[in-house]
Amino acid sequence: MKKNVLVSTILLLGLGLFLSACGGSPVVEKVVTVEVEKVVTVEVDKEVEVAAEVEEPAEGAATEEAMAEEPAAEQTTEETAAPAAQAGGDTLGIVKDRGVLNCGGNAAVPGFGYLDPDTNEFAGFDIDFCKAVAAAVLGDSEAIDVRALTGTDRFPVLQAGEVDLLARNTTWTISRDTSLGFNFAPVNFYDGQGMMVRKDSGIETLADLEGATVCVQQGTTTERNLADVMRALDVTYEPVVLADQPATLAAYAEGRCDGFTTDKSGLVSSQTQLPDPDAHVILEETMSKEPLAPVVRHGDDQWFDIVKWVMFGLIEGEELGITSANVEEMAATSEDPVVRNFLGVEGDLGTGLGLDNDFMVTVIGQVGNYGEIYDRNLGPDTVFNLERGQNALWTEGGLMYSMPFR
Repeated sequence: MKKNVLVSTILLLGLGLFLSACGGSPVVEKVVTVEVEKVVTVEVDKEVEVAAEVEEPAEGAATEEAMAEEPAAEQTTEETAAPAAQAGGDTLGIVKDRGVLNCGGNAAVPGFGYLDPDTNEFAGFDIDFCKAVAAAVLGDSEAIDVRALTGTDRFPVLQAGEVDLLARNTTWTISRDTSLGFNFAPVNFYDGQGMMVRKDSGIETLADLEGATVCVQQGTTTERNLADVMRALDVTYEPVVLADQPATLAAYAEGRCDGFTTDKSGLVSSQTQLPDPDAHVILEETMSKEPLAPVVRHGDDQWFDIVKWVMFGLIEGEELGITSANVEEMAATSEDPVVRNFLGVEGDLGTGLGLDNDFMVTVIGQVGNYGEIYDRNLGPDTVFNLERGQNALWTEGGLMYSMPFR
């Protein structure tokens, strides 16, 4: 008990609490000099590493939102805290009665989850997955209500049942899968942490960051990965820890740090938002494995199955060559028993999920298959032009592989 109280105290004194991202106030920034040999590990929401000596936050810096996210004294951190008890559940019934899928997403990562200020509409790769689940469950891909969540509040919000599904660039780890009481659907994007620097900086490898400052977002696995890698390389650096992605990118853009680290997909997205994207480069080195996947709560196996098999269905649809343009025709004319079973023309696979047997006809017809979703948001006709790589189908050298619809 005393140890846990001490951890909470360290969190308050060492990390500080951040100002609300939507409150319009400037973000509290913490610059911490790290001698990597003296790193103390403190977990908060995601895994966070800070130096033994940190700046005490200014009096009154905490906001109501930050205070609400402070872990209880008897808990280690939000990331390792025991989840609220889950007594089963009927998420499918709740969503159907409501008529809308509540989905936790990102608002600040173009290509994945982004709130367009001109249209006030969410768009992106992860947002399209929310739409796919809504199409399967409600028959309407637009019947979604996206709640923009930060790296810090996403897990408490999901635990509290305020969203039905989290689709927000979230790395699948053992502690999140177990200690937090979550279930991860199949990975929808295989990624890895990278580093972006200015082209004229002379920095070509991570080892060149000796004595440099690095912008990193609070409440992410990124912080611990950064500390671990730099320690292994025997590189001393100063992390500039900020509350959210926009603040982290802004600090880098303003020259307050020599490098900016996050998942490589996030770096590609962030680079397009810089005033002169061509003045920056993403280093070749990959610092970690970052399997990103949708997340649901423990306690409702039916809902977990639905989310899981919608994801598999998007992959299977691409593998079978079924697209939004031909799915209706394939359902009506295909003689292939695999296709007919997958699309619900034969069999009763949907019934086992509590859905219509032709649920994947609706999903692909309204949202597309995995390849269509990828290309629409990240592909060659977008500003990102992000190669499929590991996210290609297994038949094309990638890792995308559906379990059998049988």
